[in-house]
Amino acid sequence: GIMNENENLVPKRRFKEFKNTGTWEQRKLGEVANFLNGRAYKQQELLESGKYRVLRVGNFNTNDKWYYSDLELEENKYANSGDLLYLWATNFGPEIWDEEKVIYHYHIWKLDLYSSEVDKQYMYTWLITDKEKIKQTTNGTTMVHVTKGNMEQREFQLPISIKEQKKIGSFFKQLDNTIALHQRKLEKSKALKSAYLSDMFPAEGDRKPKRRFAGFTDDWEQRKLKELTEVITKGTTPKDKSGKGSINFVKVENINKISGEIDIKSKITENEHEGYLKRSQLKDGDILFSIAGTLGRTAIVKKELLPANTNQALAIIRLDEGDKNYITTFLNGRAAEDFIKKNPTVGAQPNLSLEQVGNLLIEIPSLEEQTKIGSFFKQLDDTIALHQHKLEKLQNIKQAYLNELFV
Repeated sequence: GIMNENENLVPKRRFKEFKNTGTWEQRKLGEVANFLNGRAYKQQELLESGKYRVLRVGNFNTNDKWYYSDLELEENKYANSGDLLYLWATNFGPEIWDEEKVIYHYHIWKLDLYSSEVDKQYMYTWLITDKEKIKQTTNGTTMVHVTKGNMEQREFQLPISIKEQKKIGSFFKQLDNTIALHQRKLEKSKALKSAYLSDMFPAEGDRKPKRRFAGFTDDWEQRKLKELTEVITKGTTPKDKSGKGSINFVKVENINKISGEIDIKSKITENEHEGYLKRSQLKDGDILFSIAGTLGRTAIVKKELLPANTNQALAIIRLDEGDKNYITTFLNGRAAEDFIKKNPTVGAQPNLSLEQVGNLLIEIPSLEEQTKIGSFFKQLDDTIALHQHKLEKLQNIKQAYLNELFV
């Protein structure tokens, strides 16, 4: 009945001042917006330089290089700052263009909103929520081709009050700005880390790094990892595939690539841990170093993780001497890279044997200098991890609001 349909047109969560302003309405996208086609370019028409940039789908997502054009076209073939666009091939979904005037390519539509009763920022955000629904109808492939006809026929829900639309639109715009800010902070701290990694370790063939903490002047030495360790070993795949039990089981994908934090997802039984997996029982302070698939992901085992075990994709490095934060930083930053450089045959699924791990050459200064460098990078990694967490949290908050603030 009519009643039920209308009941569905009220979002789960609503801004206070609109609590009792009645149901939303449903229209077809084609009734509120005109979907304008971009210009189809032939490759030979695209110039290396010219008056206008030609905006293609790849310029949004993969930083494809820019092409140019000198063509003067009718006004609706240009995107100006503030225009609402929709990508409909290979990558898809809405974008608000915020730079100077460009010619937009054929795989992008410009949405020309017919009426002032629809707020652009609201429409943009609604299209984001809708994008997920379109995705789900495509049998698991991400190649989505939506036709203009499909889009024009899609049901579109909106608050009748333009004020409520604007409130929702600007709420998400602010959230997006905050997300972008944390994204930039994260990129910045990652860039900082890689700059320090290249300055604070000696270059190939050198005995001293470019940049050093005050008071240290000695040459660094080069040692094989096995000379610094009590043991280097690894585990194996548990026979019991249920993932149940009381012992934490660490896999490569449980190690945060940046912070080295370990997030346990599966367990093994006490029997396995004390039985055929005995040699890979982890101890406090062990360094884990990935040696299969993704090389060079590292983590330091902390007490609260124990009892724990691991499989054959992670080498367990138990130090005899040296600072564990320092060695971990070195393994993470340099060792895997150097190994891949020197062994071009490692292929798409690189693997390091335990013998190769033991023979990795480690550049080491005095223990005191190691400790300083180690804790410096530990702090840097913690900062990066913090930005990462904030970013993920914000993205989850955004997802939750997208689910609740729309019908």
